[in-house]
Amino acid sequence: MVQKTYFKTKDYCKVKFSFTVENAETVEILGLNSDWKQSIVMSKKKDGSFSADVNLPKESRHEFKYLVNETLWLNEPEADSETPNEFGGSNSVLVL
Repeated sequence: MVQKTYFKTKDYCKVKFSFTVENAETVEILGLNSDWKQSIVMSKKKDGSFSADVNLPKESRHEFKYLVNETLWLNEPEADSETPNEFGGSNSVLVL
C-alpha cells in the first residue's frame, strides 16, 4: 500500500509504504529519487508487515521496487502504474 500525504506549506509529499509478503525477514525499497544503490530499509511490524515513511518532492515521478530478503524483487500492487525496465521485467511507478 502507498499512502500520500500532501502539505500546503511544504515542497514535499510524505509517502507511507506498507508491504506484506510471506516469509520475509527484510524488505527494502530501491529506486526512489533514481537511487538504485542506497535502499530504504522498511521496519517490520508485529503483524509481519513492513512499513516506511519517506518524504519525496512534489510534482515528481519515481520508479521503484521492493527487495525482499536481499534476493526477491517485487512490485507494489497499488502503485500508480508500472513501466518496463531494462531487465525484461517492470518497475512500480509513483507519481506525486
